[in-house]
Amino acid sequence: MKRIFDIVVSFLGLLVLSPLLIFCSLAILLGDGFPVFFRQVRVGRKGQSFWLLKFRTMSVQKGTEKGAFDAGCSARVTRVGSKLRKTKLDELPQLWNVLKGDMSLVGPRPEVRKWVDEYPEHWAIVLHVRPGITDQASMMFRNEEEILAASNQPEETYKNVILPQKLELYEEYVRTQSFLGDIKIILQTLFVLFK
Repeated sequence: MKRIFDIVVSFLGLLVLSPLLIFCSLAILLGDGFPVFFRQVRVGRKGQSFWLLKFRTMSVQKGTEKGAFDAGCSARVTRVGSKLRKTKLDELPQLWNVLKGDMSLVGPRPEVRKWVDEYPEHWAIVLHVRPGITDQASMMFRNEEEILAASNQPEETYKNVILPQKLELYEEYVRTQSFLGDIKIILQTLFVLFK
């Protein structure tokens, strides 16, 4: 049921939101040039790597597609990118990842290999399910960039403070997941975005 729901909603989402997707693409193209999309290798279900897709919100830098970490640094965020991030519109292309089967609408956020390798015993549990666009951790750490920007050691803060808390929530999701629970998380996410 979960996979059927993902396919139907992601397909309809891409269809209905296509004017918005085109508008965002044009805004990036006219404001910042190519590329329009940001692709990065993330770790998915059963440890399989896949290309996560987002609208590009930062100036181009080599290495980011492989997982280079720029924690809390907003210097590279473009003017258009800043607006996309605030509204979370930069996440919309991930509907394609959902349609393809790399991701689900709801599930633990996919990480780059570097951070999966830091806590392999926890990720072994988390990666039993498809990663998702949204989950409880996404809502709890909606201001993650601000937390990291305020830290003197953003990588250490992410590794030792934020990521362990996220992993607790991810594992709880794996233990308690249900279709109705996913619907609740989707509604909570929409409420947080539009409140």
